[in-house]
Amino acid sequence: MQALSPPEPDPALVFLDGLCSHGHMAKGKPDQQRMQRIQMEIVADAHDEEEQAMGWFSHLEERLHFPFRARCIAPQPGSPLRKGQEVEAVDLVAPEDWDGEMLVTVTWEQRTLAVPLAQLKALQADAATTQAIEDWHYWVEQGF
Repeated sequence: MQALSPPEPDPALVFLDGLCSHGHMAKGKPDQQRMQRIQMEIVADAHDEEEQAMGWFSHLEERLHFPFRARCIAPQPGSPLRKGQEVEAVDLVAPEDWDGEMLVTVTWEQRTLAVPLAQLKALQADAATTQAIEDWHYWVEQGF
């Protein structure tokens, strides 16, 4: 049985009573204020998935202030981190090195590796960094 892909991202999505405007059930609790900020500030001019990714990269490049401490909040395929482990996030990975995920470089167990940003929660970070990570988590949880 083949896994289903998430719906194609739509920068004009509206969430009402847990439903996306395209009729799919939104994952997680809808946050209209957060979604409006994402639509207006991050993916406003994006017409496709690639442009949305570039909008996110630019936003994260501007808002993430490295280094910061982070905790793994969930295991992810291809990442050696386990839930609860702490790392030092040191950089955002360049778009040409992505594999369908927004990646950050971390130091962990005397190694440097790239892990999905969706896997990390900021522990010791400024407000802009924390909000940018939370916004990315929300975007991912909504199925984009």
